[in-house]
Amino acid sequence: MNYLNDLFQHMHWADATVWQSVLNSERTSEDEKIAELFHHVHSVQRAFLAVWTQSPIALPKREHFVSMQQLADWGRTYHAELISVLGNIDTGRLPEQVHVPWSRFMEKQYGYTPGETTFEETMHQVLLHSTHHRGQIVRRLRELEVEPPMIDYIAWLWQGRPDPVWP
Repeated sequence: MNYLNDLFQHMHWADATVWQSVLNSERTSEDEKIAELFHHVHSVQRAFLAVWTQSPIALPKREHFVSMQQLADWGRTYHAELISVLGNIDTGRLPEQVHVPWSRFMEKQYGYTPGETTFEETMHQVLLHSTHHRGQIVRRLRELEVEPPMIDYIAWLWQGRPDPVWP
């Protein structure tokens, strides 16, 4: 579980670091494409957290957030909730099968029946999914001529695993 905790700590730091860049630039602080991507990232993060805690999935639509700062704050509160949940996970649960409620959508959308997934595999999904879309946000920063931050995992390690700094 230690390696997963490290990866989730990196995800927290990387999310905060990219949000810093977005909100500190006039070119990006109101960019709808970035807002949509971050809304998607934080929605998926929260949906899986609800699955892991067996809670109802309640996700506000993008329009709910009238400012980028509100959207960033929503992402920040997710990470606080995640830290609490990770601290209480019984590692014996990691190999347990987890039902992902939206798996039927995948069947309808892509034409295959989703196989079984474990708690641990869904944790990896959140990490990889978040990384993928943060990469899209970084690309968008470059399109808007904003130098993106270095958020590589190895850079985080080399910096001594810094704590996230939210805008």
